[in-house]
Amino acid sequence: MTDLNINVDTLIENICTQLQQQNTLKQSPKMIGIRTGGEWVAQVLHKKLALPDPLGVIDISFYRDDFSKIGLNPTTKPSDIAWDITDQHIILVDDVLFTGRTVRAALNEIFDYGRPASVTLVVLVDRKGCRELPFQADIIGMSLECNKTIKVTGPDPLNVTILETKEKQA
Repeated sequence: MTDLNINVDTLIENICTQLQQQNTLKQSPKMIGIRTGGEWVAQVLHKKLALPDPLGVIDISFYRDDFSKIGLNPTTKPSDIAWDITDQHIILVDDVLFTGRTVRAALNEIFDYGRPASVTLVVLVDRKGCRELPFQADIIGMSLECNKTIKVTGPDPLNVTILETKEKQA
């Protein structure tokens, strides 16, 4: 495993600045983290932004489109949203945006709770060039090319590491 030497605190600061510049925070947003890595990132963002409402957390295990192939994750936990989603401005947080399938599953679960006024997608790392579904993040901490496989570990400290690097074909 190779350390990327990425300063996660700088990425979090960058995300906070982008949220402020896009006036997202003026809409009294509610924040939801996608378990597990997105929850860790959301915890840091929620505290740094001093959002007044409790942080929501969703576990998308039952909404995955590969559920019949891989089965139930043994660490599945219930989602926890302490407020009504209907007509709220939601900041949805994940650690890594890769194929877009996690985002699709998260949106399905959110809409089972109600119809939000808007959803702003925030990711710590965007793996560009690997989308299988047409999703893009509104706010990105950093982008990496798709040929890098990464892992976010945490929650304290929150780290980004390379798991493997695929060789380019000559």
